[in-house]
Amino acid sequence: MDWSSTLLLAVAGTGAGAINAIAGGGSLVTFPALLLLGYPPVVANVTNTVAAFPGYLGGVWGYRRELAGQGRRILMLGAVTALGAIGGSALLLLGSERAFVAAVPWLVLGSTLLLAVQPLLVRSRADRARTPRSERLRWATLGQLGVATYGGYFNAGLGIMMLGVLGIALDEQLQRLNALKGALSAITSAVSLGCFVIFATVSWPAATIMAGAGLFGGWLGARLGRRIPVAVLRWSVVAFGLAISLVLLVDHAS
Repeated sequence: MDWSSTLLLAVAGTGAGAINAIAGGGSLVTFPALLLLGYPPVVANVTNTVAAFPGYLGGVWGYRRELAGQGRRILMLGAVTALGAIGGSALLLLGSERAFVAAVPWLVLGSTLLLAVQPLLVRSRADRARTPRSERLRWATLGQLGVATYGGYFNAGLGIMMLGVLGIALDEQLQRLNALKGALSAITSAVSLGCFVIFATVSWPAATIMAGAGLFGGWLGARLGRRIPVAVLRWSVVAFGLAISLVLLVDHAS
C-alpha cells in the first residue's frame, strides 16, 4: 500500500470516527474510500465494519458521562442488538454478492436520505412522555432488532437509523440518546467483526489504518460533539453521500 492510499484511509478513518460519535454516518466516508482504492464491494463492506469498531469504542469512552445510569437499558437493548447483528452478518455472508453489489448504491442513498430527515423522525418530548414506559421500551426493542440486522448486513448509516429509532421510542435527552446509540453501535460492530473475522475476507492493512484513525476520531468527535452544530455536520455528510450515491448508480448502470 503506497503512502497516498495510507493517507486517504487515515483521513477517512479519523473523519468517520468523529462523524459516528457526533451524529452517525461515518461509513458514508470510509466505504466509498475503500471502493475508490479498488476493493470489491463485499470486501470493502466487511473491512469497513471491522475498522469501525475502535471508533465506536472511542465514542463510548468520550460519552461515558452521558452513559451513566443507562446500564440496564444497554443490557436489555444490547442483547437484541447482538441477535440482529448475527442475522444481518449471516445474510451478507450467505447471500448473493451480485445482489449486494446491486443494492449498494440504494443502501448508500437510503442512508443519506435518512440522515437528512433524521430530525423529523424524533417525536417531541411531550409526545413520548404520554406514551407508557413499557410501550416505549417495547418499540425500542423491536426497532433496535431491525436496525441491528441492517447494521450486520451494511454498516453505512447504522448510527443514523439507530438514533432515529431511539429518539422516537425513548424519552431521553439527545446527548444521552447519542451516547446510547454509540454503545449499541459498538455491540453491533463487535458481533459483526467476530463473524467476519472467522468467515469473511478482511483487508487487514486497510482495516488497521482506519481502525487506529477511527479510535482517535471517535474520541475527538465525542469531545467536539458538544460544540459543533449537528446541522452543519449533518448536511455536509448528506451532500457527500448524495454525490457518492450518484457516482455508484452511474457506475452500476454502465
